[in-house]
Amino acid sequence: MSDDTASGVVLDKVVFSYGEAEMLFDVAVAAGRITAVMGPSGSGKSTLLNLVAGFERPLSGRILIGGADVTGEPPAKRPVSMVFQENNLFGHLSVADNVGLGRSPGLRLTASDREAVAETLQRTGLEGKDKRLPRELSGGERQRVALARVLVRDRPVLLLDEPFASLGPALRDEMLDLVADLQQERGMTVLFVTHQPEDARRIGHAMVFIEDGGVSASGAMDDFFSNSAPAAFQRYIGGQANNARSR
Repeated sequence: MSDDTASGVVLDKVVFSYGEAEMLFDVAVAAGRITAVMGPSGSGKSTLLNLVAGFERPLSGRILIGGADVTGEPPAKRPVSMVFQENNLFGHLSVADNVGLGRSPGLRLTASDREAVAETLQRTGLEGKDKRLPRELSGGERQRVALARVLVRDRPVLLLDEPFASLGPALRDEMLDLVADLQQERGMTVLFVTHQPEDARRIGHAMVFIEDGGVSASGAMDDFFSNSAPAAFQRYIGGQANNARSR
């Protein structure tokens, strides 16, 4: 993958508002790396991803991808794919057709499109399951289909909004490792929202920590798990540990 497709993401003084609640995002995400987005519930993690994807529009500020200003561009025009917590598969379509939607919303697929779908199914561990319906798959397999659908689009930026949160620990680790392998192969820029510090540490190169609608800290992953970790992150980890002990 060329340098042009391994695109960094910059939110330059981006202001967004939900009613009276105002958010400010001012952060740069390195190209070709995996960056975890963490923070308390309701702090603005999903909003940050939606702004990058174009599903939300800022009141002010700029959003840059690969140095290009995409602030006014609709989602379809941005070099971005996104996987949500709900896999959003079509129950009446086969696995292959659900993935094929990533190439053509009308499923008017060329021979090269079908070849790309087959290759992506193989790479995501779905070979031989192309004719199955979503209801015939396990939860992990359905998330693989959702991941395959965005991978076949071949966009340089991949956004993951807790797509593996409902999976058990072993299966979640398996999916995270698959994302890490695919990112390394394709050189994608990946932002993934997670509430699990161990997930962030497992595959992340960097972290953006969000608190109260803004970026309170960002930097290398190792820095967040060192003795000099940002205070906001230390409070968050401490709270998680206390909650775990109280359950």
